[in-house]
Amino acid sequence: MSILVFIEQRDGRIRSVSHEALGEATRLKSALGGEVIGVLPCAADPGGASLGAAGADRVRIATHPSFGAYHPAGYTRAVLDAVEEIEPALLLFPASSLGKDLAPRVAARLDVGLASDCTALAVEGGRLIATRPVYAGKAIQKTGFTKAPAVASLRPKVFAAANAGAAGVIESVPVSYDAATSRARLLRTAAAAGGKVDLTESEVIVSGGRGLKGPENFKLVEDLAEALSATVGASRAVVDAGWRPHSEQVGQTGKTVSPKLYVAVGISGAIQHLAGMSSSRCIVAINKDPEAPIFKVADYGLVGDLFEIVPALTEAVRKLNAQHV
Repeated sequence: MSILVFIEQRDGRIRSVSHEALGEATRLKSALGGEVIGVLPCAADPGGASLGAAGADRVRIATHPSFGAYHPAGYTRAVLDAVEEIEPALLLFPASSLGKDLAPRVAARLDVGLASDCTALAVEGGRLIATRPVYAGKAIQKTGFTKAPAVASLRPKVFAAANAGAAGVIESVPVSYDAATSRARLLRTAAAAGGKVDLTESEVIVSGGRGLKGPENFKLVEDLAEALSATVGASRAVVDAGWRPHSEQVGQTGKTVSPKLYVAVGISGAIQHLAGMSSSRCIVAINKDPEAPIFKVADYGLVGDLFEIVPALTEAVRKLNAQHV
């Protein structure tokens, strides 16, 4: 009844979404029993020993020269090798951009179902039940599993990381994979500008919409984000208009985020946008239309001219920051 967790690394660094998945596996371990085992495909060990403190009883380091960057077929093989040896009851992935690509590949090869982008997991009557939003967040679905292993991907920033305080056992395992047989290969990686935190890993996000009236006015959003030590996001409308890059898009066709604080500036709140941010812990909406859909999900709403409200809010945050220096 072990739990297998895919450990995601990027550029030789283990990503925080992996610690969240291990934290949830540790919580479920008391109900399911067995061990929490991580599988980490990589070109060189990025520090797998540290995962013991995050909840892993064992970590399988699956090294291969082609695993310096994400290699879909090779990563799939590494996870399948671990499943075949361990026979876990549950297999967890982060619902990151990489996890959303890898988890369906593994589930299809295992001929089992996949519950994707889960916001809660529970054990009821000895069976795992996954909770996930469906229909662009308009409904919540509870899903059971008919075959083992149960495969689920976890929405980033929803699950808490654990602090087990123990050292995990490290195992180096060979990967039975020939990269030359792959039907696809990575040519290059186009990285975003350095210094920016990925939206899916951000604790605080300030997003702007069409209410800003033009790309030049996104300076208001950037200034507030800087004061809050936040990441800048955007609605689909402004990305489609070319105001902001697609990497900043929040929503059904962009990124799904769950920060501690989400500030929506001039965003009406179309259902596609709400699907990507409604699981945020605290939502603040700034809009001149009191009937805007965004206010239905907001914890705090400011009705008024954003060109007056946002600069005043930014100044107030800066003053508070100065008092705590």
